[in-house]
Amino acid sequence: MRDFARSDHPGVQAQLDRLGQLSVPDGRLGLETTRALLLRLGDPHTQLPPVFHVAGTNGKGSTCAFLSAMLEADGKRVHVTTSPHLVRYNERIRLAGRLIEDDPLAALLAEVLDAGEDLNPSFFEVTIAAAFLAFSREPADACVVEVGLGGRFDATNVLEPDVLAACGIAALGIDHERFLLAPEEGVPKDPISRIAFEKAGIAKDGVPLVTLSYDDGSTREIEHAVMRSGATLKMRGRNWNMDGAGAELNYSDQNGLLELPLPAMAGQHQAENAALAIAMLRHQDRIPVTPEALSQGMRTAQWPARMQRLADGPLAKQREVWLDGGHNRSAGEAIARHFNGQRVHLIIGMLDNKDPRALIDPMAERIASLTAVPIPTHASHPATAFGSSTKGASDVPAALSALPDDGLPVLIAGSLYLAGEVLRLNHQIPA
Repeated sequence: MRDFARSDHPGVQAQLDRLGQLSVPDGRLGLETTRALLLRLGDPHTQLPPVFHVAGTNGKGSTCAFLSAMLEADGKRVHVTTSPHLVRYNERIRLAGRLIEDDPLAALLAEVLDAGEDLNPSFFEVTIAAAFLAFSREPADACVVEVGLGGRFDATNVLEPDVLAACGIAALGIDHERFLLAPEEGVPKDPISRIAFEKAGIAKDGVPLVTLSYDDGSTREIEHAVMRSGATLKMRGRNWNMDGAGAELNYSDQNGLLELPLPAMAGQHQAENAALAIAMLRHQDRIPVTPEALSQGMRTAQWPARMQRLADGPLAKQREVWLDGGHNRSAGEAIARHFNGQRVHLIIGMLDNKDPRALIDPMAERIASLTAVPIPTHASHPATAFGSSTKGASDVPAALSALPDDGLPVLIAGSLYLAGEVLRLNHQIPA
């Protein structure tokens, strides 16, 4: 999968051009290529500070944001790798709280690409190898690593128990069906159980696997994965709990009760993501984190394009405009809860391999108008895919200009690639 990365730095762009030529051979699954590439680089993934490894369909990126904010609030130096990037490829590699600089990024990518030239690695395999190599060379107290796709065969899953502090699984839903629901012998047939099976593939011997609570089928697959791997399961409702419905977040586990502020990030679902981060920190023994740091991290954690209200800028101006990269039904349900009955103008852009009804069905009663826009440099659904009442616009600025000035908020959603374009146009480049 190509991510069409672009850079104003000639050295970085030269390496991104090389990355853009990579593709995964049809039918190739497994971690062998990633391991072979890392071996040539000196196995940097074995030389990392304690790692927090997070999978999930929705919320894993936000959970990573809470983890890094809480650890940094405790004075820790934290390396982070997440995907995809929104505007700049540099967003994928954060070293001790700062995005990797252009010059070292260009050199790093060249080193990794040169080492694996005959291995035919994928875009993401090279990216993860580069992140781990950078992490191994820069001192830090912890690493936070977001799974890219699935878990079992994700390039990040080369991480072994000796570097892992805790693994976590956020909310589950149906997404990336082409890859995660591909026919295979010996895997669950029920779609959501199969998703759970893939995500739980990150479980490792002796490492806490911290999860939310799920339906019976998903829970069974996670329990089976724990038994196969030797991990220790720490599930919400069994080993820890939370209540974020009131004016504060109440978290409890065997170590007692914490009364914490609600997350600064918008959306009721962020309380669950924050609680998962807290549970991961509280159920490991590699890095102590104080309750005061947990509380501060709740207030300071930020995650662009996840129910983000745009600042006044070339796009938003003085109108209430929200941005979310969600593109599956679970995301649609979370967005609908956030608006809590309020009607919104929805500007949507979705890749053509996504379900066009995934967002609009859960939000149906809240949509005052629906406008479809293309996603630059990506194949996306036309307006007709979203229903006969959907209008089309050439781009987001045109869609915004055509909306009535009726005081209703605007939501731009459907793709993280579209979200990145919106942030660029509104001069809100993630830093």
